[in-house]
Amino acid sequence: MPGVLEKLFGSASRIKIIRLFLLNPENLFIPKEISRRARISSGTARREILLLKNISFIKEKTETVDTLIKIKKGKIKNKKKKIRGLKLNELFPFLIPLKNLVLNASPIDKEKLSKSLQTAGRMKLVLVSGIFTQSDNSRVDILLVGDSLKKSKMERILRNVEAEIGKELEYAFFTTKEFMYRYGMYDKFVRDVLDYPHEKLLNKLGV
Repeated sequence: MPGVLEKLFGSASRIKIIRLFLLNPENLFIPKEISRRARISSGTARREILLLKNISFIKEKTETVDTLIKIKKGKIKNKKKKIRGLKLNELFPFLIPLKNLVLNASPIDKEKLSKSLQTAGRMKLVLVSGIFTQSDNSRVDILLVGDSLKKSKMERILRNVEAEIGKELEYAFFTTKEFMYRYGMYDKFVRDVLDYPHEKLLNKLGV
């Protein structure tokens, strides 16, 4: 349903930023990070941020964070630093209905996601869980099993998915041999993934 949301809100970039703040309500973001995470230009990010600030969806805030700095002889020192950025306004009057509308409308076409991931290698299993199935207890959002995987290409695809979804993904990938060994040994990680709500977008292993 991404097209519907874009028509409602007028901008695909705005939807990305809204999702970013809704899914990371505790985070303080600087504009450069918003641009990077949403994979939009800095100019577009500035315009959308200004609009969302004007309607009080987000607010400016200063927080003190711990940073590590190097001092003499390679030693590391902890230093507090104040950062001014943007944060979700938890008092935004339409926050709950907006969450229900935006977060329940998946921004990802799962069939296209599966086909895209299959270009990164000889995929045997593409399984989605977690944020894709609204399951809070899942170990991963995406589990991939295949051979001759092009890691850089696969990670590039996943970074694009993260930009659309608004949250960093938890994912794991295995060769077919490694996965089947773990599956046969009732490996806890594999069993947990399969026991929690999930959807298999590709399953050539019969699991």
